[in-house]
Amino acid sequence: MADRLALHEIKKKLDDHVGARVRLKTNGGRKKTIIREGFLEKTYPSIFIIVIDGQGATRRVSYSYSDILTDTVELTLMKGEKEIRCM
Repeated sequence: MADRLALHEIKKKLDDHVGARVRLKTNGGRKKTIIREGFLEKTYPSIFIIVIDGQGATRRVSYSYSDILTDTVELTLMKGEKEIRCM
């Protein structure tokens, strides 16, 4: 029950920042860490969508709220070049 409430809290926090610039830090496997920047495009009941800035191409990736809860994904909200909040 506590996990469900935690997931709901994460979703509520992300709902407030739809359209915000974010830095995404994910585990790439075998001691690799991938860091990308993009925008929080939309939140859904079970997942959220990040639009990643690419070199000439845009890419959308989706993650579940449990990825944040289990630290598989670190999401940092950005304001200009400054980090304002980590989740």
